[in-house]
Amino acid sequence: MVKKRLVVVGGGAAGFFCAVNAARLYPSLEVMIIEKSNHLLSKVRVSGGGRCNVTHACFSIAEMIKKYPRGASFLKKAFHHFFTSDTIAWFKERGVEIKTESDGRMFPVSNTSQTIIDCLMQEANQYGVTILMNREVKEIVKKDNGFNLSFSNHSVIETDFLCIASGGYPKSLQFEWLTKIGHTVESPVPSLFTFNMPGNPITALMGIAVEKVQVKIGGSKLVEDGPMLITHWGMSGPAILKLSAWGARELAAKNWQFGMIINWLPIYTEQTLKEKFQQVRFDIAAQKISNRNPFSLPQRLWDYLLQQSGVNENIRWADLPAKEQNKLIKNICAQEFSVNGKTTFKEEFVTSGGISLDEVDHASMQSKIVPNLFFAGEVLNIDGVTGGFNFQNAWTTAWIAAQAIGGDL
Repeated sequence: MVKKRLVVVGGGAAGFFCAVNAARLYPSLEVMIIEKSNHLLSKVRVSGGGRCNVTHACFSIAEMIKKYPRGASFLKKAFHHFFTSDTIAWFKERGVEIKTESDGRMFPVSNTSQTIIDCLMQEANQYGVTILMNREVKEIVKKDNGFNLSFSNHSVIETDFLCIASGGYPKSLQFEWLTKIGHTVESPVPSLFTFNMPGNPITALMGIAVEKVQVKIGGSKLVEDGPMLITHWGMSGPAILKLSAWGARELAAKNWQFGMIINWLPIYTEQTLKEKFQQVRFDIAAQKISNRNPFSLPQRLWDYLLQQSGVNENIRWADLPAKEQNKLIKNICAQEFSVNGKTTFKEEFVTSGGISLDEVDHASMQSKIVPNLFFAGEVLNIDGVTGGFNFQNAWTTAWIAAQAIGGDL
């Protein structure tokens, strides 16, 4: 009997997960991964600082979908087929224990992404998945009983089933080989990026991390809180990255030039901080304002805020003039910055955009337009905030595709 063939385009997390699950579940299927570069699982390798943020310790679908700026309602249905607990169990069955960190991110106990790579490669070897590298698909031609894939080296591969797990692309033109077969693409824009603030004096504080700030984008409803890192080019850290994801399209429309307001102490409003100041001035009246920072802000940041507010650092708390006090309170609770540009957050780089979800069946990941064509991972118009959510999308959609492809045999 001639074996049916599945070709998976893309050697990343979604591509491998689809391929190894299809090969394991359906031994009568010949499975092939085609990767255009000379690297496999490259995002898996660099994710989470080289530790691989496999998923997130969230076991409620209703809560989990709140972490996806695009694709939430699609995933709400898909997660019923394969969810966080299934991911953890899948790796555990193959000897990879996953641990949870205090912020909910989940990593292999080994603390190295190589463990995840080795696991997926071992599965591919065990179930006879063929891997072809340095092969870029140039055209997909639909045949009566499958597809012909044409490559840049003019070779052609025939397949019965095709799963596209090629990841996101930064430019619409790069999706052309998929739009040619009838699919619509939501134009890609960057997500998960840091904010550039060239020449702003705060960049002198590079390396300072603040545990919790609130960041608002001026003239919009975008607001996030969480940890923030000051860098030599501007602002980074989870609060900024989450904002960049939720505001991906809005900020792209502004050409990444916008105003930003930071509350360095989000437990206070300007009014409640004013009241706190009165108490502080009474409690430590004789102490120098620079020596005694009563708000547990990093000392260099406190000195910067005093300087920006025109406060004499040698003045005592009791002698702080009203004008400077009001400016300091304003700068703590609502300091304004201008953002001019973005920098890709390389480890977690994600694009917002991709194959329109209206054209894909959530229960099978099969195209509603082209039979036997499936999609998995970031090539779909799905993206999550940082913290393991994009990998969970990859595992879920790939697993559903693998199940459905074999079910069609």
